[in-house]
Amino acid sequence: MSDFLKKARVAEQQMRALFPATPLQRNDHLSAKFGADIWLKREDLSPVRSYKIRGALNAMSKALAKTPDQDVFVCASAGNHAQGVAYVSKHFGVKGVIFMPVTTPQQKIEKTRIFGGDAIEIRLIGDYFDDTLAAAQAYCAEVGGHFLSPFDDKDVIEGQASVAAEAVAQLGRSPDIVVLPVGGGGLSAGITRYLGEVAPKTDIFYVEPAGGTSLAAALAHGGPITLEQVDNFVDGAAVARIGALTFDVLKDTPKDKVRAIPEDRICTTILDMLNVEGVVLEPAGALSVDALKDLRDEIAGKTVVCVTSGGNFDFERLPEVKERAQRYAGLKKYLLLRLPQRPGALKDFLQILGPDDNIARFEYLKKSARNFGSVLIGIETNRPENFDAIFVGLDAGGFAYSDITDDETVAEFVI
Repeated sequence: MSDFLKKARVAEQQMRALFPATPLQRNDHLSAKFGADIWLKREDLSPVRSYKIRGALNAMSKALAKTPDQDVFVCASAGNHAQGVAYVSKHFGVKGVIFMPVTTPQQKIEKTRIFGGDAIEIRLIGDYFDDTLAAAQAYCAEVGGHFLSPFDDKDVIEGQASVAAEAVAQLGRSPDIVVLPVGGGGLSAGITRYLGEVAPKTDIFYVEPAGGTSLAAALAHGGPITLEQVDNFVDGAAVARIGALTFDVLKDTPKDKVRAIPEDRICTTILDMLNVEGVVLEPAGALSVDALKDLRDEIAGKTVVCVTSGGNFDFERLPEVKERAQRYAGLKKYLLLRLPQRPGALKDFLQILGPDDNIARFEYLKKSARNFGSVLIGIETNRPENFDAIFVGLDAGGFAYSDITDDETVAEFVI
């Protein structure tokens, strides 16, 4: 048994002081849908609704064992890592100073405060995370604190490996396939190392949001590289640069084992899990489940474990998630329509719509000429092919229009 395996199992036992093992649940809905034996490792059911508590606990425990009088721990995070550090700071009775961007939603700030209570101090600094991180590291150096990295730390990686230790024990055998979400790489590195020793025949697929493919970029480059642009919608996994220590574990990953998932498609899975299963997942937590759509051939007839990494979903985001899901499924489109300024013109347009077509938005943007007005129209329907009939009707009626649904620049500005 390697030193890493011993430490990961010790870490897994330490978790029991804070919470029982998160459930490993067979999902009948997904199993039937994909023709496989699919299990969900429910990290969304940890005390802080994500796996981040594991790495924070192991890293803080190791630091205190080495330096018992260490009384200040510092981190920079706008999400799950902050909540994990807060919870563990309260558990050990040490001071946790948590730096968050000024733009952090109040809901996340309050949840972090609830988990940490009097043991933590929250400092809101910086409009962007890089500024927040710099401030946290400067403060940590100034006060002689211990900085808790969200992923690029060997103790954090050991802690996250406890997910695999629990899952293998709960399943009672090695799964055929494990599907992992990837952000900075702490979870995937820990599980990869653990399974590499106890279940070397288990196949692992790594899933990233399309707007934050830091692992794929590092594999292509031959080392960690900073992405020029990141889509922050999948905030739990949208990382511009994978960790150096985590990539050292993942550097030999075959490129075809890494999959990128469109952000809008993830929204369809969030809604499906919520409406069908009653399971609340954040975007990063839905990554591994959504990836099953691309892995149908690989997983057929096999035992598959998907790690649902987090469930810290702010329901104020639900309208946006529904919107993105509808657009991805082709059930909602936005048009810029040049509508004649004459009696009956609107009626002519409305007659083009079918019985299952609804106007979700209708807004005059400006008058572009004396006899015409520019109108933003949002249309919802129940089948994508209904739009074919709408476009045929618009063309036949002589209406000038532009479909701006997939034009990110225009859509972001007017929608």
